[in-house]
Amino acid sequence: MKLVKTLTVAAGSLAMIAGAALADPYADFRGSTLIVNFPAHPHYDAVRQILPEFTKETGIEVEVDQLPYLKMRERQTLELAQDEGEYDLIAYVVFSKADYVYADQLENLAKYVMNPRLTDPAYDADDLIDGYVYNIGFAGGNKGYLEGKTGSLFGIPYGSETSILGYRKDIFEKHGLSVPQTYDEMLDIACKIPELEPGMGGLSSRAASGHHASHAFLLHLAPLGGRVFDDNWNPIVNNPAGVKAAQALKTIVDCGPEGAKNFGFGEALGAFLNGDTAMFLDTTVVAGQIDNPKKSKVVGKVGWDLHPMGTRRGSQTGGFGIGIPANAENKEAAYLLMQWLTSKKGDKLVALAGGNPSRFSTHADADVNAKFPHMAKFGEALQHADPDWRPIIPVWGKVNADLGTTLSKVLTEDLDIQTALDGVVERTKKVMTEAGYYTWQ
Repeated sequence: MKLVKTLTVAAGSLAMIAGAALADPYADFRGSTLIVNFPAHPHYDAVRQILPEFTKETGIEVEVDQLPYLKMRERQTLELAQDEGEYDLIAYVVFSKADYVYADQLENLAKYVMNPRLTDPAYDADDLIDGYVYNIGFAGGNKGYLEGKTGSLFGIPYGSETSILGYRKDIFEKHGLSVPQTYDEMLDIACKIPELEPGMGGLSSRAASGHHASHAFLLHLAPLGGRVFDDNWNPIVNNPAGVKAAQALKTIVDCGPEGAKNFGFGEALGAFLNGDTAMFLDTTVVAGQIDNPKKSKVVGKVGWDLHPMGTRRGSQTGGFGIGIPANAENKEAAYLLMQWLTSKKGDKLVALAGGNPSRFSTHADADVNAKFPHMAKFGEALQHADPDWRPIIPVWGKVNADLGTTLSKVLTEDLDIQTALDGVVERTKKVMTEAGYYTWQ
């Protein structure tokens, strides 16, 4: 009798073990359809290529509403304000994080991460690129928009970018130039190139009035030791580090290709693709275009290295992340899609399709590096990705516009740098006062 009972219990235990082994985390969601909102962007073009694999594995269909960035933002602003939204998952540009979290329009992901039925224990969140996670995903921590003891996760980086130095290997070899490792070396070479190669600019950069000029300035501010605000929200772009960053930008533009003072991102990249400049310091997202013979005249001629060292390493962080709207209809299924896309498997698939990986391991993957040799160097650069190279606060749009407009006058009208930055600080203090940042001082 005892033996029979023991065998029955054993059989039951084996059945439970077998059932657990055969458990399907997607069972409750098979046959459902998710609607996602993505930007018209090379990374998300790659995402669309891998989505059929997600459907094959999970049984969850995905409909993609892909829009140009500005139209995407307009549509999200309308949708997120509704009681019931159309989208189950959205891609958002980093600037939107502050607005969406502040308006309680993005789900805090903690309750999904804590759910053992939804979260894969092998996900390995520590493999996600730190700077990207803090820049794109965190809110409520240090300064309200970074990691910290009071921080929460609202999104996961997906289509994020950092800054990298592209340089013409053929030009550097021809003149015996070493790849610049410091700012002094980079600025020196930038102004030597027009002398060595008449008609060619040294380094292609954004400079157009508004957010382009501001972006270019901030790109140099962090490595040269500066910040936009101190810990008490006092604007400090007019300190010695800020002045040095503006001087660096002016030198780059003055030694740049023809028309450099009016370059937006597209013009700056176009000059490098066309062979009109010897260096390019901006986002990693350009790698695919530089290697595309339909768009580039410099295929096979470009090498990559880290954003040069100033007083510290500090490459930019930006681009896109993915989050679940607070008014989404299918939140748990959306979380499963988010997890799959940003898993090691999903990240490798999107990288091989030409997207921007979000994991250190993907940048070091042998298959990825065999297809895209530059990924290893990009992964090295991401060790220095700075999540605080620009502040992500609700009033940043006003401050950024003023900074970029003023810097344009430095580049095009020779406005004195110190005078220009002092004016930005004065006006920024008024914006911050009105927004309540000095309430507790």
